[in-house]
Amino acid sequence: MKRLSKYHILPAVLLIAFGAVLGVQLDTYLSDDDLGEKLSKMRRAFVVINQKYVDPLKAGNVAAEGVRGMINSLDPHSTYIPADRAEDVKDQYQGSFGGIGIVFEVPGDTARVISPVAGGPSEEVGIMAGDRIVGIMDSSAVGLSSNEIQNRLKGEIDTEVEMTVYRPTMEERLSFTITRAKIETQSVRSPYMVDDKTGYISINRFTMKTHDEFRQAAQTLLDEGMERLVLDLRGNPGGVMRSSWQIANEMLGEGMTIVETKGRSERMNQKIPAKAGGLLRDQPIIVLVNRGSASASEILTGALQDHDRAFIVGRRTFGKGLIQKQFDLGDKSVLQMTVGRYYTPVGRLIQSPYERGNSKNYYKQKFSTINQATYHLNEYRESIPDSLAYETDHGRTVFGGGGILPDFVVQPDTTALTHLVRSGLDYAFARKWFTKNETDLRSTWQERPEEFKSSYQVSGEMLDSFWSFAEEKGVTITNDPDSVNVSEQIYSEATAQEEQDFVATRVKGYLARLMYGRGVARPILNQADPVFQEALSLWSSSRELAAYHTTSASSSMRQN
Repeated sequence: MKRLSKYHILPAVLLIAFGAVLGVQLDTYLSDDDLGEKLSKMRRAFVVINQKYVDPLKAGNVAAEGVRGMINSLDPHSTYIPADRAEDVKDQYQGSFGGIGIVFEVPGDTARVISPVAGGPSEEVGIMAGDRIVGIMDSSAVGLSSNEIQNRLKGEIDTEVEMTVYRPTMEERLSFTITRAKIETQSVRSPYMVDDKTGYISINRFTMKTHDEFRQAAQTLLDEGMERLVLDLRGNPGGVMRSSWQIANEMLGEGMTIVETKGRSERMNQKIPAKAGGLLRDQPIIVLVNRGSASASEILTGALQDHDRAFIVGRRTFGKGLIQKQFDLGDKSVLQMTVGRYYTPVGRLIQSPYERGNSKNYYKQKFSTINQATYHLNEYRESIPDSLAYETDHGRTVFGGGGILPDFVVQPDTTALTHLVRSGLDYAFARKWFTKNETDLRSTWQERPEEFKSSYQVSGEMLDSFWSFAEEKGVTITNDPDSVNVSEQIYSEATAQEEQDFVATRVKGYLARLMYGRGVARPILNQADPVFQEALSLWSSSRELAAYHTTSASSSMRQN
């Protein structure tokens, strides 16, 4: 009887959860005879499976698979988040968590501390860049994945965790008791002045704190003399939509539509207007995007493009125009379900077409069109029907139907050593070289990040070692021009010589990342970033757009 009662109780709990998920009382749905019958069918199936299946089953696993099955019949971006992942997802949106304040990576079987967070618990007890994490509490940390280490180090604020590190510079193991604190995750990264008037800000995702971080970074750069901004949204998958609206506020004129949302709920049907008083009301702006720019990134990009406020550079964005809301399922698991669609100010739906329940074909078609927009731009433009062509505020043509096509598309240079970047060979080599020479590098450069940026030179010996490393990993360098085949990683000796500076800059950038973190690395890596470098040549186009938004131009438009 005890076994039977457990399996009768769980379906009832599931039905109540379904009612909570859908945002109404369960009896509202049960009043519909047809829907009530379907819920009863699900309940019966659940009980039969748990009682009669040939092998014993865990009821929780069956319930989770049932929820996944329902979700899989919907759009490609609705998802089920199990309880063991829900807190991590929440942290990503909140922008903070309880932890010890370190940035680390796991290049092999042992995690390496890249840097302690300034003012955080780890820095206070003496954790240093370069320390290897070998133990957490009473267990070895060797062989753990990045997620496993993170889960062991995170916890409730004001609780303690013991961590043992191996410090290569001392050849000793050191143990620390660290009190967890509230750690702020940074979504705005690497703000710096490219030159005396050009600022750069990268946003890696949108959290609830992103707008505050962006304002602080922008104000710092303005105080340093910034007259124009490169805003890098490449690889930004989205996140909290409201943060993208707030950042758009900083650049758009009062009353301009940022985004329009539509859904079944009346509350979802609204237009979000910009407010007055933005920090960057008329400065020239270039926005960098690529296939990894999605959702909230596309909201911000679309608003700036539709209003002719920024010049968009890079490659076509991902194409996610669906809005998800999280619903608690009662056991800490979460249903993240699509509740609406968003449209850019001129009415573009950025969402790529999809067939419900067919995610595999959705992604296949999506990346096929992204590749076409990257490598066969003219054919891609010609394939877009007239019904998906729109006009911006000042008459430029933009397109809907899947992602945002930049104003200037930077196509890959297929003759260069693009494989090095795509495969991460340069980063892998830098890590290997760094591990071998870490003690000397840190003793010479650890306390001199600015001098490292300006003075450190990658030696000829390092470059020779790099090419040997590349050949070990499948790259072939040949003197026979007829043998060159980029798709098979066969490059000419002439190309390798031409790319020496490119390789040296990227290796230097990654050494900086390993020693100091992203803030020091990004200005170096941008020097070998073709999209970034191309963008710096396009300020005349950005200035033309900015002219529409100067104070005098705005006044003239209002008077007319």
